Amino acid sequence: MEPALIVIAVIVVLAVVGGIASYNRFVTQRNLIKDAWANIDTELRRRYDLIPNLVETVKGYASHERETFENVTKARAMATQATGSPAAQAAAEGPFVAALRQLMLVAEAYPDLKANQNFLQLQGELGNTEDRLQTARRFYNANIRELNRRVQSFPSMIIARMFGFKEEEFFEVDEALRGEEGVPKVSFGDVAKAADQATSAAPSAPPPAPSEGSGVPADPDGDGDADMPPAPG
Repeated sequence: MEPALIVIAVIVVLAVVGGIASYNRFVTQRNLIKDAWANIDTELRRRYDLIPNLVETVKGYASHERETFENVTKARAMATQATGSPAAQAAAEGPFVAALRQLMLVAEAYPDLKANQNFLQLQGELGNTEDRLQTARRFYNANIRELNRRVQSFPSMIIARMFGFKEEEFFEVDEALRGEEGVPKVSFGDVAKAADQATSAAPSAPPPAPSEGSGVPADPDGDGDADMPPAPG
């Protein structure tokens, strides 16, 4: 066999091996993206499930905030029905997050509600869910970024076109949809912090006055020293 043919054969073998490796990597990335999206969907559903109880708890203290409750309920229904692409889900998440933040702002106006144990428990679960959701979102977007880079890059783009691997959508909630301008963004941890601050800032009750016959000398002038009766002359 001539050296030129050997070189050609080696190049062909390397190309085939590289193509197989690139294809297998695309498959792995696609499966990672599916798993990452499943994690996002799980956290979204968990958050949706918490909202009815949260709304009912706030209603017990602010029943007149009917418009806020209706907005949260409608936005939640729209978000739960969005089962399309990540972009469609993100579009539904924007109004829902905005309505949820308005609900948390309502809670800020009611100190008794912020100290309610049921509300604090729901708020804590909501905060934990939000943290897990953000972690899942970052993992998903990182895998999308890597896949899209390979779809756009040479020579992996050749394998992508041959086997139908395409760019995927990121999952990003538009910040502009999270609330109107001028409305502060309340994090889901603010309510618990505010309740703790209110508890620590509460004035302590004064010590009880000594009762008659208790054997404790009286202190009528309030100087902290017991006023002893004058010694007999």
